[in-house]
Amino acid sequence: MNIWVLSVACITLIAFIAHVFVGTKETATIAPTSQDKNLTANWVQAMCAFQMLSVDLLAVAAALFAVAFFDFGPAERPIVLLLCLLFFLWGLVWVIQLLWIKSPAATLLRLPHWVIWFFCSGLLYLGS
Repeated sequence: MNIWVLSVACITLIAFIAHVFVGTKETATIAPTSQDKNLTANWVQAMCAFQMLSVDLLAVAAALFAVAFFDFGPAERPIVLLLCLLFFLWGLVWVIQLLWIKSPAATLLRLPHWVIWFFCSGLLYLGS
């Protein structure tokens, strides 16, 4: 069993659960009035994209649990490194997006999700 990969699998599963239950509830609170069709369409698109990430989190968690508990032989290291890169890119895109938007209401400290993704990337690197 790869404890580094198992740790990231657990973190990812927790992120999935939080994303589905807490994130969906929070995002639903910003629903626009039904009178503004363009804003409503944009909000629905954002909700759909938000839930697509939930699917990604669940799929990645399942892959990580599989790697943690089963022997993939020589393919295991490339799989773990690929997932390490995925988490790194998630963190990088998060940081770039926040810096690009430059909103005082949404700073790197207020939305520190990137820390989790870089932390997971590091753990996976250690587990490779």
